[in-house]
Amino acid sequence: MRKATPKKRVILPDPVFNEVKVTRFVNHLMYDGKKNTAFTIFYNAIELVNKRFAEKEGVNALDVWKKALDNITPQVEVKSRRIGGATFQVPTEIRADRKESISMKNMIIYSRKRGGKSMADKLAAEILDAYNEQGGAFKRKEDMHKMAEANRAFAHFKF
Repeated sequence: MRKATPKKRVILPDPVFNEVKVTRFVNHLMYDGKKNTAFTIFYNAIELVNKRFAEKEGVNALDVWKKALDNITPQVEVKSRRIGGATFQVPTEIRADRKESISMKNMIIYSRKRGGKSMADKLAAEILDAYNEQGGAFKRKEDMHKMAEANRAFAHFKF
């Protein structure tokens, strides 16, 4: 390679839960550098999850969020590879940091598409759906896995 790979930036943990994963999620959620607004949305969503679900089940709302992220985390994806004149969809494993990033982005994208009053309501609903293995983000993961399974014959064209 001509250039050295850039250094990974150190992400500080969030002030409430002291988790780096939460800060990463909030960074994906943030628009136009409005980090305080993004933190407020996230904490309100976690509070709603706590009221709607976690108190009744006797679990921590942050654990519900983590389990929801795990449920929508894809293991494989397909990448286009041109061989000869044809383009093949080649299934490939995903790196751990990319898995986490994809799952966070999918949760945010599908919560923005939902109907609801505020973004915190939408995010809380998407978290609960992902926890229960349903909703848009979970369907997206299932579709990615189906595509990889359908194109398993081209796995020998790995990058």
